[in-house]
Amino acid sequence: MSENILNITDAQFQSEVLESDLPVVVDFWAPWCGPCKMIAPILSDVADDLEGKVKVVKLNVDENTETAPKYNVRGIPTLIVIKGGELAATKVGAVTKSQLVDFIESAL
Repeated sequence: MSENILNITDAQFQSEVLESDLPVVVDFWAPWCGPCKMIAPILSDVADDLEGKVKVVKLNVDENTETAPKYNVRGIPTLIVIKGGELAATKVGAVTKSQLVDFIESAL
């Protein structure tokens, strides 16, 4: 996994995501989720490509049960973009690298 991806907890969500100076891409995932595993290397590439433009974090929904319901996460993987502490975009399901880049850039 890229060093540009941070694994966070519910307790860190406020400081790492909502109070971030950069827009934040949040990956809601779980270790047993096949599509989550499929997009992990894509997310890693994008985190490296967009370093300095966005922050990328992963939140394990099995270990952190408070944050996902606040953002109506019903299926995983769900990717959201938080900009200035506000929800800017949501994408559910596995995506290609170009789809992921387009999704993030359209939210910026």
